Amino acid sequence: MNRLLLLGLLCGLAVVLVKSANPHDAFVEDNDFAEFEEFDEEEGTVITEEAVKQPDASQPQREAEAEPADAGFEDEEEEDGIIESEDDEFEHLQDEEEFENFDKEKGSSPKTKGGEKLPDLQMAKVPLHLRTNWDSFYLEMLMIAGLGVYFLNFLAGKTKNSRLATAWLSAHKDLLEANFAIVGDDGTGKEPNQGVLMKESENIYALWCSGRSCVEGMLVELKLLKRQDLVNVLLRVLKPAADQIVVNVTMEDKKMDKFVFAVALKKAAARLHKDMYDLGQFTEKKNVDKYDLPPSYQILSETGEATLAILDKKVCQVLTKFDGLIEYIHLSDQFSGPKSTEDTQPTKLPTVKPCLIFCFTVPGKGKSRPADMESMRPLLQLVFYITEKVSRFQLSREARLKGEKRRQKVEEQFMKAAHSQRQEAAQLRREEKIRADKERLMAEEDPDKARKLEERENRREMKRKQPKMKMMKIN
Repeated sequence: MNRLLLLGLLCGLAVVLVKSANPHDAFVEDNDFAEFEEFDEEEGTVITEEAVKQPDASQPQREAEAEPADAGFEDEEEEDGIIESEDDEFEHLQDEEEFENFDKEKGSSPKTKGGEKLPDLQMAKVPLHLRTNWDSFYLEMLMIAGLGVYFLNFLAGKTKNSRLATAWLSAHKDLLEANFAIVGDDGTGKEPNQGVLMKESENIYALWCSGRSCVEGMLVELKLLKRQDLVNVLLRVLKPAADQIVVNVTMEDKKMDKFVFAVALKKAAARLHKDMYDLGQFTEKKNVDKYDLPPSYQILSETGEATLAILDKKVCQVLTKFDGLIEYIHLSDQFSGPKSTEDTQPTKLPTVKPCLIFCFTVPGKGKSRPADMESMRPLLQLVFYITEKVSRFQLSREARLKGEKRRQKVEEQFMKAAHSQRQEAAQLRREEKIRADKERLMAEEDPDKARKLEERENRREMKRKQPKMKMMKIN
């Protein structure tokens, strides 16, 4: 079998070689008498084509002798073996009707009819679906244009946010270095870095400062607009927004007395009182008529002593001067963040820490410039002023006792809510178990075993309904 396969491959290779010798079917001279051009060893002569065409004198005699036997066969061979000449081969191309515009004398100039020159040949019209019709690609062109606009807006917005953040750091760096030992530490190296503005995203920058008495640290967040997002840019046309700077000062333990206080714009005050756990539990809304404050602000305070201590003349002047730019000031020793969005109450008390939070709006109404960042220097000075005042402020004994009782009451309410939640969860588990037992009883096929299970369930239910007897202590 292998030999036959090898023989077939060799035959195929021979055919390919023969074909490659004449790949384009080139014309090869057809010599029908090449087989007669061989050397005659007996006579020592070569039979050539001329010799075959012009036989010698003895040839007619031999042909005459062979004629009676093969006469009919020779006639059929002559009829079948008619060879056309070269002139007859191209006879079908000599039709003058196919070349009526071809001038035989000149060879290239067209004929004329009635003294007028015939029109030249024209190109055939290409169908519309084969042409390059740009109207068919308008959707693709719009998509490419949209992507280009989005990319250009991304670069422009990213660059502007970076310039604003750098401008703020340049304008406040000397003030920060005067109040903190370390400014701009990113926490990546063994030794603290200086002046590093951490980039959390294309529109949020953060700066961490530490090394001040009574303060664990201060985190400054620059929450700039999403100028790199084209969709957000278009939405701001309908709903204007502005850049914000949030300063979060974490106080050391026992360096802040027990009080919760906030002053904010009315819209922001309603949102904070609803969302923040400490403001909702400990503070009440108070009017600003007694204080020299603009009517656009609202006070949320736990005790009047803290309100009088914080809202002194200097703070009221800054709030009046920068009306609208100071969104809120939140001071709390029970800060635990916003309330849980879940419907269920948490099962344990939230972790609290003393914090001072300041939220400022950058002027410019969303079209901020680097110069606007420099104009916010007095607001950072207000942060240091209030931080120093809170660290020195102390409530009276009566106000401190009221604050402690209020915190104990809140803790008891929380524990009751957590206990009630645990009881509800246990009741749900019991009901689920009873339901599973009933389903198992209904699925039982053995009547004796089903009866025993039903009796056991009835005894358990009667025992659960019996009142519990309290044991009397005997002295």
